[in-house]
Amino acid sequence: MQVLIIEDEKRVADFLARGLKAEGYFPAIISDGAEALAAIRQQQPPLVILDRMLPNMDGLTICQLVRAQQLPVRILMLSALGDTAERVRGLTAGADDYLVKPFAFEELLARLNNLAQRQPIQSQANLLCFAELALDLDQLQLRRAGQLISLTATELRLLEFLLRNPRKVLSRERILANVWSLNEDPLTNVVDVYIRRLRHKIDHGFHVGYLRTLRGTGYYLSDE
Repeated sequence: MQVLIIEDEKRVADFLARGLKAEGYFPAIISDGAEALAAIRQQQPPLVILDRMLPNMDGLTICQLVRAQQLPVRILMLSALGDTAERVRGLTAGADDYLVKPFAFEELLARLNNLAQRQPIQSQANLLCFAELALDLDQLQLRRAGQLISLTATELRLLEFLLRNPRKVLSRERILANVWSLNEDPLTNVVDVYIRRLRHKIDHGFHVGYLRTLRGTGYYLSDE
């Protein structure tokens, strides 16, 4: 079974990889938090060993984003922070188990084996994801970085169209035709008004704004 080890201490990561390989697992190592999140999204490994303190993105944030996007992975979180409050933070963020450093390899292996034997997590097919955004089309709910964002029915349709065309510039005419089923704008700025509303809801208060404008052309989603 594949195991993704997300650990920036090379000595610890190499120790884990050697031990798990000897036990029949197929380990891979990533030391950067942002790279690790991208790998989880792309590969969806069944098991993840996740360090709390990582460069570029910490383990708690990774865990929250993985759970917000309902990715089918089991997470064993490792941390030098071992008091009750920190354990609760890790488990609340979505970790399936929490192990404190320093640890005995036998205990880690037992916990990992236990996670491997659990029923697999079912991924949700009716989910549109882009960076920190996750739109659940069954529940009609949007989350960004795990935070629930309330949208109107029209805002949901607009965001769904944008999410189905990530990084593509969409003209006002295409948006009108697909979201409002109109061939011409009944109001001179209906698209602009709803784009402003949606941008305020999904981007306001966050470090990166996703909803971009290409002046004179249209709108698009980007995380660059």
